[in-house]
Amino acid sequence: MIRIFIDSDACPVKDEVYRVAGRYGLHVFVVSNRMMVVPDSPLVERVVVDAGPDVADDWIAERVSARDIVITADIPLAARCVEKGAYVLDPKGKLFDADTIGMALAMRNLMTDLRSAGVITSGASGFSKTDRSRFLSALDTIVVKAQKPRPRNLAQ
Repeated sequence: MIRIFIDSDACPVKDEVYRVAGRYGLHVFVVSNRMMVVPDSPLVERVVVDAGPDVADDWIAERVSARDIVITADIPLAARCVEKGAYVLDPKGKLFDADTIGMALAMRNLMTDLRSAGVITSGASGFSKTDRSRFLSALDTIVVKAQKPRPRNLAQ
């Protein structure tokens, strides 16, 4: 069964995920290092991990499997999940997959290096209604895609 994992500490689209998951009957793990309010639903499970760098990311990466869906803006976590065959969306609806994750990691690393060298970089743009709509559309598309059986490799 397909599951959805939310890297939830700064995720602005949790309510949208709950709505889509409810429509398709998918289990959602809301992973955070602090207590968060989640809907009272058998489909939604709150997971509170210890505080510390990457603890929530590690929890998700250790449990995610192929065809699961991960919602995160964390590029290194996205890379770990893509490697395991998961579908990964950022909160603005951008899909990270095998074709795009390398460039996303390279850009993240470049920007980190520039900032550490003292270069002033522009921050991320604000979250808009258009972003929310794009995310909802992308999540719905990914859920439908994830539910379809993957073609078997005929060479096996």
